[in-house]
Amino acid sequence: MFIKLEQRKRSFIRKSKLGIEHTYWREYTMVMFRCDNCNSLFERERGSMNPSRINNHYFHCCTNCDPKKFAQRKGAERRTIWDKPVSITADISKL
Repeated sequence: MFIKLEQRKRSFIRKSKLGIEHTYWREYTMVMFRCDNCNSLFERERGSMNPSRINNHYFHCCTNCDPKKFAQRKGAERRTIWDKPVSITADISKL
C-alpha cells in the first residue's frame, strides 16, 4: 500500500582541480509503502521504481517477504472469485 512521498537531502564531498574540497547537496525522493503481506513499513528510492507502480492499484511487497509466494496467493484469491458461477447472488467485492 502506498503511504507517501518524502523529499530528503544527501551531502557529498568532492575535490576540485586545485585540491579544495567542496560540499554539495543532492535531493532525492523516498517512497513509503506498507507491505501487503506482513503490514510492515518499508521505503524505496523513487528513481529505482517504475513511476506507474507508485499508487494503490498495485500490491507492494517488502524485502523480508517472498514476492513470488505472495503473488501466487493473490492469484489463487482472484481465481476463486472468477470461478464462481454467473447465477450466484453474493457480492463479489466481499468474497
